[in-house]
Amino acid sequence: MTTVAVDCMGGDHGPRVTLAACRQFLQAHPDARLLLVGLPDALKDFQHDRAEVVPASEVVAMDDAVEVALRRKKDSSMRVAIQQVKEGRAQVAVSAGNTGALMALARYLLKTLDGIDRPAIASPLPNARGGATTVLDLGANVDCTEHHLLQFAVMGSALVAALSGNNSPSVGLLNIGEEIIKGNEVIKKAGELLRSAGNAGDLNFHGNVEGNDIFKGTTDIVVCDGFVGNVALKTSEGLASMIGGFLREEYSRNIFTKIAAIVGFPVLSAFKRRVDYRRYNGAALLGLRGLVFKSHGSADELAFEQALNRAYDAARNNLLDRVQARIAHARPLLVGPVPDVQPLEAVAS
Repeated sequence: MTTVAVDCMGGDHGPRVTLAACRQFLQAHPDARLLLVGLPDALKDFQHDRAEVVPASEVVAMDDAVEVALRRKKDSSMRVAIQQVKEGRAQVAVSAGNTGALMALARYLLKTLDGIDRPAIASPLPNARGGATTVLDLGANVDCTEHHLLQFAVMGSALVAALSGNNSPSVGLLNIGEEIIKGNEVIKKAGELLRSAGNAGDLNFHGNVEGNDIFKGTTDIVVCDGFVGNVALKTSEGLASMIGGFLREEYSRNIFTKIAAIVGFPVLSAFKRRVDYRRYNGAALLGLRGLVFKSHGSADELAFEQALNRAYDAARNNLLDRVQARIAHARPLLVGPVPDVQPLEAVAS
């Protein structure tokens, strides 16, 4: 049995979506078990022989500050779900709640792996090859050093290898051009480190890539800082919504466009499905001593079930062990300057 702890209260829709997705997930995975974490009254009607309700008395709101989640809401569904991973009752936790709070709680409770300074958020984005490009970081770290970017590349390689079966996924460093002379000093130094890691066999480094390469599928993984990555993520989601809205508007104007819609429906449906971000929902929080996955806050039933699927696959394919093994192999290159930041333990005390 692979056990997944689910924060059923998180996200914009809460139990109305999470519980429906959990039912579908359990039906599709007979070897999976769920720990449903949340307010007992909200979960009391859920009955399944492979599901257990774990009570929590508080909920982290989407607009709660990190300090609130860490200091004041110590029995929140989000925190209790991560605690199940820490205590070994679950192999992975999933939440659609506040991203900043989830990262802070996960880092505080689970701690980071040796050799990793900062956890990163990694998620797939659809590409023109019919698959997906995994991009990290997607917002956890706005300012990064070259060593952080190398750490992201190593962890991203382990993630893709675990979930795709490709043991040597290609890695691209996001830049304003393919030439090694381009970019700011951090990017240039990161390129040098990534090339060294590639020569040492720690990863399959392709070289610099540009923003359009994410959606071309030029590499399996694209590494960038969290500021750029989050902009790319939101842009892709906005573009998908715009395309869907445009198609609905244009093909419902008159009889001619309706006929065109009927003729082109199979192609349009396939295209819409390919760019539907719900199919790629489920971002991994990498670099922790336990597995945590983040669902989009506005996820519907289909999207949240996909996040559960990705978390389940990661746990079943021993993602944590794979990350640790790759970090150990690349350790000589991963060590960088000690960051001058206030530890989360101080914030939470």
